[in-house]
Amino acid sequence: MANDDVVLKQYLSKYKHRDYTAREVINLIQVYRSLTYRLEAFVFNNGTRKDLLNLEGTIPVNYKGAYYNIPVCIWLMDTHPQNAPLCFVKPTADMSIKVSKYVDSNGKVYLPYLHEWTQNGSTLQKLIQCMITAFGELPPVYSKPRTEARPYPVNSFMPQPSGYPFPQGTSQPGYPTVTPYPTTSNLPYPSFGSPYPGAVNSNGMPFPPTTATTTPYPAGTGYTPGPDVAGGTITEEHIKASLLSAVEDKLRRRLKEQSQQSQAELETLRRTQQELREGKTRLEDILTRLQRERSELEKNIVVLQEKEKELETAIERLQEQEGIDVDEAVVTTAPLYSQLLNAFAEEATLEDAIYYMGEALRKEVIDLDTFLKQVRTLARRQFTLRALMHKCRQKAQLAC
Repeated sequence: MANDDVVLKQYLSKYKHRDYTAREVINLIQVYRSLTYRLEAFVFNNGTRKDLLNLEGTIPVNYKGAYYNIPVCIWLMDTHPQNAPLCFVKPTADMSIKVSKYVDSNGKVYLPYLHEWTQNGSTLQKLIQCMITAFGELPPVYSKPRTEARPYPVNSFMPQPSGYPFPQGTSQPGYPTVTPYPTTSNLPYPSFGSPYPGAVNSNGMPFPPTTATTTPYPAGTGYTPGPDVAGGTITEEHIKASLLSAVEDKLRRRLKEQSQQSQAELETLRRTQQELREGKTRLEDILTRLQRERSELEKNIVVLQEKEKELETAIERLQEQEGIDVDEAVVTTAPLYSQLLNAFAEEATLEDAIYYMGEALRKEVIDLDTFLKQVRTLARRQFTLRALMHKCRQKAQLAC
């Protein structure tokens, strides 16, 4: 196990999730001991080549009460487990591929589990269990007759659709040698519909040995061999059935791809429609706000125009009037207010006189004695005026 871990990590050096993939492969080959692994070149549809890990061997399939070893190979992508593996049925020289909804004429496996592959929930062990279940329902291979005279080339009746990748490299089967045919039975072998048998002991579970008392080759469901089949001759019905099956599988895959593409485009269009509706709502809100602001601006413009006209009228009226006497411009309503106004004006003049007397002393226009004499006179008068204003405010009940 330690050696496998070291070798696997060397093989998986370019893999994105090397440790996880190595751990999963080790757990898988401990359960299915007939599986072996090696690094081989794989050619994709576009012609590119990559070195991928190939798990090759046999898996035990229970078909009508008997167990058969079905040869398979599983290619792990370098992004495993983000992307699903590529699975193929790899028949031996004694077998032929039986086309069904799970396997095409090239041996590629199609399972719902592969289409619904997820990074967190899908594993290789569950994948092989799904393959065992599907192959138990529809065997992917059938045994060839030992003596058959084929009027057509080998596999000439099988369609060869292009576009499916095939592994490149030297084929070295990693599954154990099994007895493909029983030696104690002289029953004729049907040429279609029977998966090849073999004793299975890949995961340590013993299975009943194949003897003459059991039926080693299950008969193909829904098909009765005719005289031509017993002689090994491929009839037109076989060719027609194979072609129809291949075309049906190809059309089904095409329709599914187109349906998925249409669903994705429809989902994109729905998201775009939702975004456009949200944008429309935002634009309508902005437009409503702009219209409201425009109405307010128009009202303000009207008010400003009216005020402007009033100012122009006032200016014209003032221009038509003669000069105004400043003393007569302000008229009080009572003699008390007139006395208060006159006292306030005189007190302000005294304040200015004291200020300019200080400026004259600073500039040495007058001497100090003159300054003190005049300031003393002005200050006495200013004090009298302030006392008068205080009494006037109290009499008129104004704030002091």
